[in-house]
Parts: sequence; C-alpha cells; structure tokens
Amino acid sequence: MGGAKVRPLLLLACAALASPTLASAADAHITGVAHMSIFVHDMEKSRAFYHDLLGYEEPYHLDNPDGSLSMTFFKVNERQYIEVVPEKAAGTDRLNHIALETDDIETLRRSLAAKGVKVPEKASVGRIRNQNFNVADPDGHTVEMVQYMPDSWSVREKGKHMPDRVSTRMMHVGILVGSLEPALQFYRGILGFQEFWRGSRDGKVLNWVNVRVPDGDTYVEFMLYDQLPEPTARGTAHHMCLEVPDIEKAKAWLEARPAMKQYTRPLQINTGTNRKRQLNLYDPDGTRLELMEPNTVDGKPTPSATAAPPR
Repeated sequence: MGGAKVRPLLLLACAALASPTLASAADAHITGVAHMSIFVHDMEKSRAFYHDLLGYEEPYHLDNPDGSLSMTFFKVNERQYIEVVPEKAAGTDRLNHIALETDDIETLRRSLAAKGVKVPEKASVGRIRNQNFNVADPDGHTVEMVQYMPDSWSVREKGKHMPDRVSTRMMHVGILVGSLEPALQFYRGILGFQEFWRGSRDGKVLNWVNVRVPDGDTYVEFMLYDQLPEPTARGTAHHMCLEVPDIEKAKAWLEARPAMKQYTRPLQINTGTNRKRQLNLYDPDGTRLELMEPNTVDGKPTPSATAAPPR
C-alpha cells in the first residue's frame, strides 16, 4: 500500500522538476522590432541622409580588423536602430537582415529548436555586448533575435543621442514574401505573431499582410509578389516605416533641414490603401523609408482585404 503512494509522489516530483523548462518556453517573449540592417554603397552619402536629413545620431560603430568600417548604428529610440553596413558587392539586395527583440534569448532559442527551427547551440555575445542568434525565414531573410544586456553598449548609451529627429519610433519593417502560407506558418505559427490586417490595391490580388509581434505593438509587413523583383529593384519593397504624429509637420520639418538641398526627390503626401497618410523617402541606395501617421484619416479601422494572394 505504501509503495502505491510513492509512485504518484515521484511523478509529481518529476513534473515539478520539468515544469520550469516547460513554463519558460511559454515565457519567451518577442517584444518588438529592434532594427533593420541595410547595405549601402557610399557611407558618407548615407550619413548625409540618415543623420543630416533625418536627424539620427550614431551612438557607436564597429570597425573591421583593417580599420575599415564594419557597420554603424543610427539610433531611433532606446530600443530601435537603423543598422547600416557597407555593401559586400554592388548591384545586390539592400536588405541585410531584420532584428526582433526578446526578453529571454536562451528560452526563445530552446523554444524555436523544439519547434524544428534551425538555431545555433547557444546565443552569441555580439561586439556591442548584446546576446543574439540568427534564424532564416521561409523566404531566406535573416531574422536576428536579440536581447539587450545590462553591460551592452545599447544600455550604456541610454538617454543619449536622441536629438530632434524626423521620427522617434519604427512602426514596422517590410519584407518581400513570395508565398504567403509558409511565411504565416513561420511568423504566426512558430514565432507567435498576430495577423491584424490585409491590403489589396485593386481588390482582386492581395498585396500586403501585417503581422504584429506577440508581446508588443510593432509589426512586420509582408510585401506579396508572384515573381520576386530583381535584387537591384527591391529597395522600395524592403522598407522601414517611421511613425510620425502629423505628416504635414514632418514634411515641413524635413523641408527646413539644410540637408534638404541635396535631396532631389519630391516630398509627396499620399493616403495609402490602409487609409493612413504617408510620405515616402528614399536613401541614396533606393531603400524606402515610409513616414506614416499611426491613425487612419477618419480614425476608423480599415477593413481587411479578402482577395487571394498572388500565389
């Protein structure tokens, strides 16, 4: 009789030992879009655009062993950056990778491994002292998972390098998607993103799907294509969206910048399919930065499209 009581106790003890690991897998939070990393051809022209025109400061940069620039960081806010990297080859896609912030890098790594995602054996400590690892999405985009660490350069520069600038928040990043279902299976099914809007230009073919990070309010926008553009023509699709409370004021702010004299494209305000006012800017390599108001023109939600995806 005594032996019969011991087995349930042993099972409970084993379950208690196992439960922290199981519970922690559910606590792997993805809290926001951390940065977008892009390739550029001419760093000084890029600095003139991102710093002189848009107002973003560089809190730090990294050099190669030979002293040449490896990458630099333009600070949008305490948790978001635009990462700029000298191109590895001319005439290539300008997107390097996108990055998502987590509050528990190791738990997230184990959780993704358990779901069949190829991950490294452990997270790395980057040169700016944050922990990170990379995965690949179904379209081959590199997705960096990053956790800001207490001794990192990001935390070291807290409260600094945030002057008057065109926008203080990256609302979303946009990436090319060739087939919707695999992308949804990865971002929604595996990473836990929440789909909240679909858009179509003509009501016949689906063009955009927006999926929000599971534990925050920033999102990834799928730019849907039947045939993907050539690498040299992807800058307008791969993009970042910078939130502005008032698009007219943002335009006036840009027009007053001395660096505006070197920017040759027109500043045109439009209302998008999502019924939000926006203005597109393009860096020297053609990468699009979409300034966009957070609300629709009348404050009412824009219905999602019911059109079928391109393929």
